[in-house]
Amino acid sequence: MAIVVNLDVMMAKRKISLNELAKQVGVTNVNLSILKNGKAKGVRFDTLEAICKALDCQPGDILEYSAEEREAMK
Repeated sequence: MAIVVNLDVMMAKRKISLNELAKQVGVTNVNLSILKNGKAKGVRFDTLEAICKALDCQPGDILEYSAEEREAMK
C-alpha cells in the first residue's frame, strides 16, 4: 500500500502505550493495532481526529504517501 502509517513513531515520541491510546480514542486495542501495523483498509475521520487530539499531532504526522511503496507493489 502506498500509504505508510507512522502511528508507532508518534506513540513513541509521546511515550504513550497502545492500551492508553486506545482508551483515549475510544477504539479497541485490536483495531488500533491493525491501524498501527498498516493492515487497515481505511480509517474514519472521527477516529483520526481523536488520535490526533490524543497525540497532539497532525494527520500528516501519522499518515504519509510513499511513491516508493507503490512502486514496490508493482
